[in-house]
Amino acid sequence: MRGVLHRPDTPKAALALTHGAGSNCSAPLLVALAQAFAEAGFAVLRFDLPFRQKRPHGPPSAGAAVADQAGIVRAVEALRTLVPGETFLGGQSYGGRQATMVAAERGDLAAGLLLLSYPLHPPGKAGQQRTRHFPQLRPPALFVQGTKDPFASPQEIEAALGLIGGRSSLLLVEGAGHDLGFGRKQANAAVVPLIVSRFLKFIGDKHS
Repeated sequence: MRGVLHRPDTPKAALALTHGAGSNCSAPLLVALAQAFAEAGFAVLRFDLPFRQKRPHGPPSAGAAVADQAGIVRAVEALRTLVPGETFLGGQSYGGRQATMVAAERGDLAAGLLLLSYPLHPPGKAGQQRTRHFPQLRPPALFVQGTKDPFASPQEIEAALGLIGGRSSLLLVEGAGHDLGFGRKQANAAVVPLIVSRFLKFIGDKHS
């Protein structure tokens, strides 16, 4: 396990948060979200997936998913030993996709999901939708998607959410691409409080 734990004095819940295929747990969006959630009373573990622990750069290999999903389970279980209360799971792009696949198999692993820029299909290949496991997805899931994300249009992601077996909701970030406004040379700070407040509302007033 490799990551950074943000822990308030008296955490009321926990969130395990991981990254996309081209990034790591130090991605600016994840750092900003971890800090904001910690201020809201969550202990947040932002962690590197196993593929990133093996090499510092480059996307995961074709066979990396099994190990990465096992790494997600380890992160959640480790966080549970440190923090009482409910544990939530989140991920950006590839990390979010792997989180949904784990949650579809183990519905009791996390109390809810925060999915940032879900990669519904490869850019320009709308026919290759990554939704086969959606009917088995039971934990409440909040999807956060940019309206200009080439991996899923608002219409496509809305249709895909109709396949999910459990409760789901969609937060659209107007004008944002796949990075949700956190590119190499920019950081849309307004996105972070928007995500945090919407997620708190989504999972229930007891965590707000």
